Amino acid sequence: MFTLFTYMALIVGVNWGFAVTPLIALPNGEMWPPMSLVVGFIFVVRDYAQRRVGHHVLWAMLVGCVVSWYMATPQLAVASAAAFAVGELGDWALYTFTRRPFSQRILLSSLLGAPLDSIVFLGLIGLATPWSVVIMSLSKLVGALLVFWLVRRRELREYALAEPRP
Repeated sequence: MFTLFTYMALIVGVNWGFAVTPLIALPNGEMWPPMSLVVGFIFVVRDYAQRRVGHHVLWAMLVGCVVSWYMATPQLAVASAAAFAVGELGDWALYTFTRRPFSQRILLSSLLGAPLDSIVFLGLIGLATPWSVVIMSLSKLVGALLVFWLVRRRELREYALAEPRP
């Protein structure tokens, strides 16, 4: 249950963070939301929560979006809810239907979910450009790549320990 509540809290927290954290101007004049770095961890925490509670994680996603509605501006709340719905459902589907090791499912589901989330979110708040979508997607993938690397190392270590020695 801890990962489920952590997942819901992260959804609410990142939406609140987007509302209060100033955007950073990039050299090309576009704006970058630094909170996008946190979103990558949300995709991964959802993977862990789904591992624990299965498809009930979808209820946690809904609760997080409803609570977020009251913590952000209406435009930000709609953009966030739509982005989470599309990005997280894509992430959920890939994680659910891919029968690969856990580390690979974390990576693959994030590679799908992060760009979907970025396109929808930035499009609905009027900041979608090819550059902004790429930068935001890459920002989100930083967290997923870090967790992928850590989990993959653990899987390889466990595999090496499980191999019979001659």
